[in-house]
Amino acid sequence: MTVVVFAILLIAAVPIALVLALTAAWYIADSGNTVLFESYPQQLFGAIESYGLLAIPLFMLAGELMNEGGVTRRLIDLARLLVGGFRGGLAYINLVANMMMAAIIGSAASQIAIMSRAMVPAMEREGYDKPYSAAITAAGGLLSPIIPPSMLFVLFGVIAQVPIAEMFIAGILPGLLLGFSFFLAIAVVGLRQQYPKGNWPTRDEARRALIMGVPALSIPLIIIGGILLGVATPTESAALASLAALLLGRLLYGELTLGQLPRVLTRTAVNAGLVIMLIAAAGVFGWVVTYERLPQMAAAAISALTTDPFLFLLLVIGSLLLVGMVIDGIAALILVVPILLPIATQQFGISPYQFGVVVCLTLVLGLLTPPVGAGLFIASSMTGASTLRIFRALIPFLLATLATLVLLAWQPWLTTGLIGR
Repeated sequence: MTVVVFAILLIAAVPIALVLALTAAWYIADSGNTVLFESYPQQLFGAIESYGLLAIPLFMLAGELMNEGGVTRRLIDLARLLVGGFRGGLAYINLVANMMMAAIIGSAASQIAIMSRAMVPAMEREGYDKPYSAAITAAGGLLSPIIPPSMLFVLFGVIAQVPIAEMFIAGILPGLLLGFSFFLAIAVVGLRQQYPKGNWPTRDEARRALIMGVPALSIPLIIIGGILLGVATPTESAALASLAALLLGRLLYGELTLGQLPRVLTRTAVNAGLVIMLIAAAGVFGWVVTYERLPQMAAAAISALTTDPFLFLLLVIGSLLLVGMVIDGIAALILVVPILLPIATQQFGISPYQFGVVVCLTLVLGLLTPPVGAGLFIASSMTGASTLRIFRALIPFLLATLATLVLLAWQPWLTTGLIGR
């Protein structure tokens, strides 16, 4: 009945945090082990009692301050300077800007929302198809959980008890590889659709873009540089990035006023509260899953199928694609990692960093795949294009992501090379 209750609540569109918390409570009542209710609040609190999780609201705050303070627009202007003159230049600008934003925001859903408002109208004005413009923007959101910083990497580091800084470093090469695969997808589709020819900025425009855009680049440099050089933890880097975004928007660009701060802080608090609530609920659900010895049963079932690490990771990718279609990525991560990580590391000798990158990228694909596809609905609501047409335009990017996943599963050094493990 626990599985039935979970399915009914999920189909009834109950918020996923409540689905997990209520299902765990139902299991305890149904199993007769009512003494477990005494530990229920402790498990809820224990799931969020981690210093590393402080990075999540701080990265959210940095993204909100950037958007309100005009930092996002300066990064787009800088991307135009780099790739704007190629045929289909705005498509490449969209992707480069998404890569820059991915090094700051850390949340795919937030990035899709922000970049949809910024890029899709501009692409429409220059003759691009609206669904395709929205699809490129939504695909760019897939870079956010891979290019550091990443909320999913923060969660994975907390759950797997590996250094979050090293987890961030493990995502650098896969993020660049995924970005390159998207460039190829844009080029291939562009050959068929004959994108509008881009225009290089004039000398004055280029000078202005550099002067105003280079300070905006300080934010990703603060985040990644602080972590790589070991002078700041991911949480401290997130706090410094938020401060830098505040100072740039207020003092340099002059677009962030003190009157906007309450609205920015409120949005950040609400969004962070939703994520933290989901983490707590998933934690107590994971506690129930562990109590039922599901990890051990899953290990036995998978070991009977294969002993090859590459095939194991392909099985994980296939399974998590289905999971990500119906369950939020954060909740799914907290549910599957305690079950699959011990199998990956102990029975197949897979690095936790390789496993974490593969799992996070696979789960975030669920943002862009039906039936749930939250990223599709975000892109649709922001642009007015239908979700079906956006999904059709997304197919080349989804195939590029799957090809990248297979490569990451096949070649461990792509994730472990920079950290020397």
